[in-house]
Formats: sequence, structure tokens, C-alpha cells
Amino acid sequence: MTADLFEAVPDVHPSREAMAEGAVLLRGYAKPFENEVVAALREIIARAPFRRMFTPGGHQMSVAMTNCGTAGWVTDRSGYRYDGIDPDSGQPWPEMPSTFRAIAEQAAAEAGFAGFTPDACLINRYVPGARMSLHQDQDEQDFAAPIVSVSLGLSAIFLFGGPKRADKPKRYRLEHGDIVVWGGPSRLFFHGVAPLADGEHALMGRQRINLTFRKAR
Repeated sequence: MTADLFEAVPDVHPSREAMAEGAVLLRGYAKPFENEVVAALREIIARAPFRRMFTPGGHQMSVAMTNCGTAGWVTDRSGYRYDGIDPDSGQPWPEMPSTFRAIAEQAAAEAGFAGFTPDACLINRYVPGARMSLHQDQDEQDFAAPIVSVSLGLSAIFLFGGPKRADKPKRYRLEHGDIVVWGGPSRLFFHGVAPLADGEHALMGRQRINLTFRKAR
């Protein structure tokens, strides 16, 4: 599927922006495939709707979430973890669409991480005012694989820091279709999203959707 998807648009040569050692911003990389991605996304949320989860401390997150793949990231009062079962439905999370997998694998390879095979895709939905505080992605069993993050919809300010929470983050404006890949020396860097500004995107409406691909297990 990977080859078929990218052979359909043979001139995908994204603008590359180095963020740190092991971290790359690929401008507009997913945009040529937006229709396939959005169609697959609608099927996923029909089976596993967005929900605002609670942190172990009892705080309800401003970002709504769902998942696809064999593992899904969840949080509740018992902690952060990956689970193969959607706690709301009691059913396995929807299968990861081949289009999703192809884009994630190709973006990882473009950033220097050939052989990435995600088993989890955390899907975040931001509405105006929603944010994500600085955090590390450290619930995965193996940190050798990178994180691949796809932005859809409204523009957002992505905060990318360093290995310590106190490290001052750099600010990157992410547009529809941009992909950020980080791994290797920057795999455990703190990152987040500033409060989303209001607006209207022609395809996605008044929201930002973020697809975050991981190798969870």
C-alpha cells in the first residue's frame, strides 16, 4: 500500500526544517493525501467517537481523543497506558487504515527513520482554546522508534523543548498537512501545543486534528 499511495503523487518533495538532532518538520507532506485521510478518519470516529479523558489527578483534558491501531493510548484515574480495548465501547480500537500507515512510514523514512511500523495512532481533536501542556511521550515500551505527528485543519503553535521540562521550547507554526517527526536523541524531548486560535479551515472546519503515530509495544 505504501508504494501505491506515493506512486499516485510522484513529486512529493517536502520542505524540510531541522528542529533538533533527530527532529524534522516536513512542510505540507500529508496535504496531497488529505481526502483519503479525512475519509478514513470519519470511519474511525464513527466507531470510536472523540472523548475528553481524565488525567490520573482528575483533570479533564481540553483536547478530545480517540485511537486506531492494535494499541490505543488512554488515561484515567488509574494512570496513563496503552490498551487494545476502547474503554467506552469494550471493543478493540478500529484498525489503522492503510493510508495512515503509509503516510507515517514514509514520513519517518523521509526524516531518517526507515523501518518504522506504527501499531498505535492517537487522534487528538483541538477546538479553539484547547491546548496540550508540555510533556514527554514515555508510555511506549521501546523508545527506539520515532514519533510521527500529522497536523490537519486549523494552524497551531507547536512547542518543542528539550530533555528537561525547564528547557525553553521553540515555537513552530504548524499548518494543515505538516508532519513533525522526532526520534533518536530528541525522542524524549518535551513538547506541547499552545491554546488553539479560533478560525475556520476550508476542509476541516473550526478544529485541528492531530494524528500521532507511535510504536507502543
